[in-house]
Amino acid sequence: MEASVAAVERLVSYSFKNKKLLEDALTHPSYTHSPSYQRLEYIGDSAIGHAINDYFFLAYPDLHEGQISSLKAANVSTEKLARVALRHGLYHFLRHNAPALDHQVREFVDSVSQEDDSVPYGGLVQAPKVLADIVESVVGAIYVDIDLDLKRLWVIIRGLLEPIYTPEDLLVEPQPVTVLYEVCQRNGMHVDMKNWRNGSKTVSSVYVDGSFVASGSSKQKQIARLDAAREALKKLSKFMDISNRTAITIDGIDESFEIEGAKQKLHDFCSKKKWQKPTYSIEQDLGPSHEKRFVCSVKIATSSGVLCMIGDEKSRVRDAENSAASLMIRALQERNYF
Repeated sequence: MEASVAAVERLVSYSFKNKKLLEDALTHPSYTHSPSYQRLEYIGDSAIGHAINDYFFLAYPDLHEGQISSLKAANVSTEKLARVALRHGLYHFLRHNAPALDHQVREFVDSVSQEDDSVPYGGLVQAPKVLADIVESVVGAIYVDIDLDLKRLWVIIRGLLEPIYTPEDLLVEPQPVTVLYEVCQRNGMHVDMKNWRNGSKTVSSVYVDGSFVASGSSKQKQIARLDAAREALKKLSKFMDISNRTAITIDGIDESFEIEGAKQKLHDFCSKKKWQKPTYSIEQDLGPSHEKRFVCSVKIATSSGVLCMIGDEKSRVRDAENSAASLMIRALQERNYF
């Protein structure tokens, strides 16, 4: 651990006053002989988000709130931070007693090695959460060690987080699922994505106005959805214009498919409609205690009946609920409730 601490200090070009913080940041919950990185990961997650928001707010004064939110989402996603950990070899310094993690990381490494370019929204294999956790915990350790100085933190971690996705990057390569919904909405068409299990894989199929267009499959639902959306856009581009995207900015809802603060936005919308408040339930509770994954649903009673949406698998209940709320908002948009 002493050698690992020294190596990470060199990597981030920062020398810790309290090296125990970095030791904890490099300790997985499965390693029970020492405090784990969970507290530091939590504070690091928040600190990275704040630092990214501040950077784009100051560097791009013409961006509106929704655009800043989308840029933050792209730069702090599990996919992006996992690739940061991979690029700097941070996983080599993690102490743990969970052999399954090694297999997950090797599979991700092999997948990334086959890519030609950076893939901001997901490649062939879903990024292991543990890789993003390490980045967040190391950043959290630095943040605590410099007495919660956010401005100084950004100076230290800016290089670590490169490449920073800019507005120009997202314009060149927007989120495929978002683009699919926007294109169909702009052309007056209804899009539906249906998912089911086929053995060990999830199959995601795209239907436009009730007709099958394309599908994708993967062990991870998120990757299957991305592949299906990409394939559908290729086919749709043969007979309609899928460029000149129009951003969805209804009631503060930005153009990213996963809507930040979706639970609150959905709650506020139901209040305006004088509907009962949304109710959330945990549909699935997966994995061991140190690698928990959750799937949540949300139900709302509209004027025409009860709607229910099930979100994507997430590592935190609040994120799983937000995913379900995001999908519910998109469903309400499609049905012209907004």
